[in-house]
Amino acid sequence: MQRIAIVGTTGSGKSVLAERLAPLLGAENVELDALFWTAGWRPVLAELFRQRVEAATSGSRWIVAGNYGQVRDIVWGRADTLVWLDYPLPLVLRRLALRTVKRAVTREDLWKTGNRESLGNMIGKQSILRYALRTHRANCARFASDVADPRYGHLEVHRFDAPRALAPWLDRLKAR
Repeated sequence: MQRIAIVGTTGSGKSVLAERLAPLLGAENVELDALFWTAGWRPVLAELFRQRVEAATSGSRWIVAGNYGQVRDIVWGRADTLVWLDYPLPLVLRRLALRTVKRAVTREDLWKTGNRESLGNMIGKQSILRYALRTHRANCARFASDVADPRYGHLEVHRFDAPRALAPWLDRLKAR
């Protein structure tokens, strides 16, 4: 396990897991959101995003957290391990709501871009909760399909359906 890709629906805990794993494994933590978003919640150009991801995954030890389909070929192609947080939607929504409220209250600067969450991120047309509701089922189907794709047959896949299923795996890593 030198190069790990962590995927899961928005709010499943990808970034938190990557933050925990990186020091444990002596790996660089790569947050795809940090490579994608610029000030004002504007995405970078697709080619620049791919270049950033290529550079970030050129090393020998890294952990990438994120689901961006436009760079899946790079990340999954270079990874040796895939961790899929396949958590139930109610758990994801609860985590996402708590995270959004916390970020809104603390005014956390996301990815050093000046972007901040607001309570409007939970209820408006651009609601992160609405986005999770809309994409959860499709993400699960897409990840299942991609995991079965022969292009990614080299990956050691760890699929967890609940945090309690992930915990023993983490404990084994800590014991190494």
